[in-house]
Amino acid sequence: MEFKDLEIFQMVAEKGTVSKVAKEFNYVQSNITSRIQKLESELNTPLFNRHRRGMTLTPEGKKLLSYSKQILLLTDEMKKAVQNKNEPTGKLEIGTVETVYHLPIILSTYIKKYKNVDLSLFTGVTENLEEEVVNHKLDGAFVTESEFHPDLISHEVFQEELVLISDMRDLTIEKLKNEPFLCFSEGCGYRARLETWYKDQSITPKKVLEFGTLETILRSVAMGLGVSFVPKSAVSHMEQSRLIQCHTLPDKYSKIKTVFIRRADTYLTSTIEKFIETIELSKQEVLTY
Repeated sequence: MEFKDLEIFQMVAEKGTVSKVAKEFNYVQSNITSRIQKLESELNTPLFNRHRRGMTLTPEGKKLLSYSKQILLLTDEMKKAVQNKNEPTGKLEIGTVETVYHLPIILSTYIKKYKNVDLSLFTGVTENLEEEVVNHKLDGAFVTESEFHPDLISHEVFQEELVLISDMRDLTIEKLKNEPFLCFSEGCGYRARLETWYKDQSITPKKVLEFGTLETILRSVAMGLGVSFVPKSAVSHMEQSRLIQCHTLPDKYSKIKTVFIRRADTYLTSTIEKFIETIELSKQEVLTY
């Protein structure tokens, strides 16, 4: 049994068809089919139910899928464990919430120092990124501090102050009730904070509008579309240019920490270890930037 066979098996289980997997690996379909048949022959059991719409796992196939995921994860850890501690290499997949304004300082420092690391960045909301790290789909993520899954460990990066932003100087509670709330999707830590404040103030937003990027939210607020709750550091330039107005809320709602999370039970590779070191060394620069 070869590791590649298990990798192909997992991909077929995920995609459901040989043709899609052949395209993914740039193989001919017969190659994928023969590898699956070889695996079934070695294990002396069918792993897939074949039908017109594709392939689905048999009960035995589901058992193998669970084991193969563990085997390939351990294989990946084994490869990373023997890396040169001083010269990390390989892939590093990091997630981040959209609003980590000072993230470029950390990333640029790391990339310039460790040129052999292939770093990829993915954006999302805290809840989804946490799930991706728990499920080994990301090596780590910058998220809003909260009650995390027990398998995760967090490293504090910096503290932010969130501000309510609008295009009005005299924003009252009564006016706020008629303003749409512009935010990211469910699972965003900033959104949850403002929703808690709204609830405590007995405010029901006139409308909730979800956006995919911070830039779109800020431009929409500046055009008078509604209000939002974002890090002050991300909008100080707009406030100075009088494009928006910032309104402070009590510390209970506005003080928030950005942390870097990773799985606590995985081997601390040199690639991720050096990344955490970079975060620690960059803290002072981030705070004074």
